[in-house]
Amino acid sequence: MKLIAFKQWSALLGLALILTACGTSKPKPAQIPPVKADKPIQVLWKFKMGDDTSFVQGLNIVQEHLALTSNDGKVAVVNVRNGQTAWRFDLKTPLNTGAGFDGEHVAVVTLNNELVVLKSSKVVWRSRLTSQSYTHPLIAGERVFMLMADRSVLAFDLTTGQLLWMQQRPGEPLVLKQNGVLMPYQNTLLVGLGGRLTAINPDNGQFKWDVPIANPRGINDLERLVDLVAKPSRVNNSVCVRAFQAQVGCVDVLRGSILWTRSSVGSQGVDGDDKLLIGTESNGMVQAWRRSTGDRVWDSDRLKYRDLTGPLLTSKGIVVGDSGGWLYLLSAEDGSLINRVQTSSDGFASTPTALADGGFVVLTRDGLLLAYQLP
Repeated sequence: MKLIAFKQWSALLGLALILTACGTSKPKPAQIPPVKADKPIQVLWKFKMGDDTSFVQGLNIVQEHLALTSNDGKVAVVNVRNGQTAWRFDLKTPLNTGAGFDGEHVAVVTLNNELVVLKSSKVVWRSRLTSQSYTHPLIAGERVFMLMADRSVLAFDLTTGQLLWMQQRPGEPLVLKQNGVLMPYQNTLLVGLGGRLTAINPDNGQFKWDVPIANPRGINDLERLVDLVAKPSRVNNSVCVRAFQAQVGCVDVLRGSILWTRSSVGSQGVDGDDKLLIGTESNGMVQAWRRSTGDRVWDSDRLKYRDLTGPLLTSKGIVVGDSGGWLYLLSAEDGSLINRVQTSSDGFASTPTALADGGFVVLTRDGLLLAYQLP
């Protein structure tokens, strides 16, 4: 179970998580025999970020660069063509989120609830926040957008740091300590508030529409938690998202209408193309749905009982990692295992992220950014 946090409820949640941890142990995954692949998955380059990158980050590639962080406050911008450093900066204070990145600016949130915007290894401005945030900041349209743990949404001027507007909607008292949904679509800000995907006018913070992916159920606050988790999958006006341990669904964000939802027990985001949507379940199952209708295409139990990352759907197949440091390539046709490669890591701090040339990058929990080329 993922760690959940909200100020008034931390003691209650700590007890709930301890009780969960003392329950039945997880079944042991079956051994996977050697895979007969024609060619191996090749390492293109490696970049060492830091010794601890244990919280999960979203790697956003813009103009052939990406930004990443370490838990202790280091920030780096890396050229994804060769793994070389564009610039680095050490904030010397622990961070609460990964990086928001627009190709030039980087925005992060510290453990002390401070939003910091950097550019070319210099701090541009800082702003004190009134609550915690676990969602990466979004830099878009000369603004910095924030999704806070009290379910408020904030917009700051990118140049000056001035607060432009704040919008809040009441919801369930618990919030997931995990990167949530905060993304642009044309001149609209898409935000996950509880189990609902919400559209906001980025100029003034006014709500345009919201649709339910999952509704809170259960007799206590822990059971009623249904936050939307990053990352979403967008193809044209179709945006598909996962509600934590509850549902997967797709929304027509042009019309603000739900297309379909299906029960799905998972905690990682989804990925897809115009035909398929792929998700990983909490028990290690990998599932594929037809994007247009939500019909189940296939299930794969090949990686069952492994703690999986979110998936990456490529033209060569589906890339997914596990907590043992293995990366797998599955067939998009039926989920069968095509190839795999072992890293030196004990797991991953990001979902595999596509490169323009058909490869992918992934960040390990011990701070190593790896770029691979698929055969």
